[in-house]
Amino acid sequence: MISIRPAVTADFPALHALWRRSVEATHAFLSRSQLDAIAVDVRGYLPRLSDLRVAAQGDEVAGFIAVEGDTIEALFVDAKAQGCGVGSALLRSVLAGRTTLRVDVNEQNPSGRAFYASRGFIEVGRSELDGEGRPFPLLHLQLTVETSEASETEQ
Repeated sequence: MISIRPAVTADFPALHALWRRSVEATHAFLSRSQLDAIAVDVRGYLPRLSDLRVAAQGDEVAGFIAVEGDTIEALFVDAKAQGCGVGSALLRSVLAGRTTLRVDVNEQNPSGRAFYASRGFIEVGRSELDGEGRPFPLLHLQLTVETSEASETEQ
């Protein structure tokens, strides 16, 4: 069973480690030095997120999602929990009350692209560089939530 709860300060080390395992499993285009540099940024970034939610399976942290406004800033699932419904549960947890949800996904991340496409996100734009100006193209995706879908997630 997957439970979703708000993140607390004590979660940050586990979330950072989970982020690393997830990215190592899905972002083969990153070199070790690039991954190490981004990891430093992530360590400082996580505590600044205002809506950060954790997915737990029992006592284990299995994933997390961060949303600012109508934009998913981060959605990561532990490598060992991918394909087990954790990402879907996290996504459902942020749909309530929204009519639009946006996310950027690395163009070179086929599993992330497939995840969002299978949930109805469509490409609405592309950038050659990531948000920090690194040469990792981003696809800008958007999901338009039907009114009936949004009310179903509230139940």
